[in-house]
Amino acid sequence: MSAFGVDGWELVWSIFWVLAFFVYIFALFAIINDLFDDHGLSGWWKALWVVALLVFPFLTILVYLIARGKGMQERSQRRAAAAQKATDDYIRQTAGRPSPADEIAKAKALLDDGTITQDEYESMKARALT
Repeated sequence: MSAFGVDGWELVWSIFWVLAFFVYIFALFAIINDLFDDHGLSGWWKALWVVALLVFPFLTILVYLIARGKGMQERSQRRAAAAQKATDDYIRQTAGRPSPADEIAKAKALLDDGTITQDEYESMKARALT
């Protein structure tokens, strides 16, 4: 018995169960988020999965991850790619960098005015597209 009245193994088991609970909560929210993000699954199937999560939580989590894990990963990757694209677009817009189409249009106007040569236009066009 320690100074706090708790045996060492009781502390280890307590920490284990607290961590297991957090893993369970994380998996539960990840599955619910994935369920409602999957537009190919009907409302009845979503309701059935949610009810199963409430009645048989650990078994349902295990079955869901085995049966729908690959689709869950693909949907997660699509969400991440969409978020990255939105962030990149926002940064470009906020930074004030003109779009490639705007840069090419300006270069074309300079070419039409005779200010730059065809080679300079091609160079500016290539730089805008990179």
